[in-house]
Amino acid sequence: MPDDVWVPRTQLGKKVASGEIKSMSEAIRSKLPLKEYQIVDMLLPTLRDEVLYIERAQRMTDSGRRMSYSITAVVGNGDGFIGVGKGRAKEAAPAIRKAVNNAKLNIVEIKRGCGSWECGCGRAHTLPFLVEGSSGSVRVVLKPSPRGVGRAVGDVAKIILELAGIEDAWGFAKGHTKTTVNYALATFDALKKTVKIKINPAIQLSTPIYLGGVLNASSNKD
Repeated sequence: MPDDVWVPRTQLGKKVASGEIKSMSEAIRSKLPLKEYQIVDMLLPTLRDEVLYIERAQRMTDSGRRMSYSITAVVGNGDGFIGVGKGRAKEAAPAIRKAVNNAKLNIVEIKRGCGSWECGCGRAHTLPFLVEGSSGSVRVVLKPSPRGVGRAVGDVAKIILELAGIEDAWGFAKGHTKTTVNYALATFDALKKTVKIKINPAIQLSTPIYLGGVLNASSNKD
């Protein structure tokens, strides 16, 4: 059997291969563990990947100097799905492959909207509300912005937001932001927070209310 032929081994993989689950959204909602990156390849064929950071380390052994590579990569389809992963190997190419595959296994579907009170266009071009994420000493804050602002964030966060499908956003980071890995993981952590709060679609489209980073609870009242 050729090496490139995928034989699903998990329950989720078998459901995807049989056609019972036809989209990545369905796969995530099934709550079944995602342990095969081929599932993502099948359900998100337009997925793109990018290497965020390459760290090369060396150590001395009895047989001489040995090198190893640690890679951090991000994957996304530019339409709501995003994942970040790390991989390590003795050579760069296998390390990159591991990082990309691990990013696929960490993929999530974020929520987008028009959470800026200055806009109100009703399009899902920015964040629905303010979110914060952290990793190590780095804390990232992302805010919804009006159309046309673009991605007013740092270079690492800009790549992640682009692959996630966020067209406009304000943001800032605190801590040791030169640590690229923690900066990337903090941004990813912030985006994952968008799925933890439920939003009334009618309210989101008609009167986007943004108050101190939290949707105004009084907007649900008459």
